[in-house]
Amino acid sequence: MRIGEIAALVGVTPRAVRHYHRTGLLPEPARRANGYREYGIRDAVLLARIRRLTELGLGLDEVGDVIADDEGRELVEVLEELDQDLERQERVIRERRARLAELIGEARAGRLAADGPVSPELAGLFAELGDLGEAAASPTAAKDRAMLTLLDTVVADGERERLMELMRGAAGQAAGIYARFDALEGLAPEDPLVAEAAAALAAVLPDEVGTELPEGGLADVFFGELAPAQTAAVRHALRLVAERAR
Repeated sequence: MRIGEIAALVGVTPRAVRHYHRTGLLPEPARRANGYREYGIRDAVLLARIRRLTELGLGLDEVGDVIADDEGRELVEVLEELDQDLERQERVIRERRARLAELIGEARAGRLAADGPVSPELAGLFAELGDLGEAAASPTAAKDRAMLTLLDTVVADGERERLMELMRGAAGQAAGIYARFDALEGLAPEDPLVAEAAAALAAVLPDEVGTELPEGGLADVFFGELAPAQTAAVRHALRLVAERAR
């Protein structure tokens, strides 16, 4: 196989294959007399394994460690493992299609929420938040729903379930928290109301939240939606939770 053929077979780009060569994850294959690389079945199996591991969220250094641990295994063992992985992927696809069928039914019946489609876990949390009456009209509540919808999309299934369970514990106090944060709009970060809102938020947040504040893109998106005083209150609340959890 040529590089384009093995890339198409495994479902990656030729550029990715070349990158794996440069990083040492994928050894350079033998070359034909004309200088073109000639890939075989073992190369395809290894490339498929690299792809699968990266899709699971492992960094390239971690992928290299896993592959190094697999040296000496029989080809049939690796093929059987890949087959088992495909079976798991098929199961996930069936589950997603079943969920999609439910959403299609809800949409046709006019019952699909404006935020949808969302996971069952987030739909349940939204239902609890929706029961809070005046909270539904809160600008902070709208931002919170948007952020939760984003998290629902980008986090892994198991992590999403855990996150929504954590947030559900604070749902009963959401109306009061939203009102406090709405009042911070336009205030300076040093305003005394900031510390009061932070203390109220910290009181309802679980300890795990204080130690798991994401850095980088997702956190930037979240704080970018808040006013300066609201951002200061959230950060202060997270510090309070982190201190409480020590």
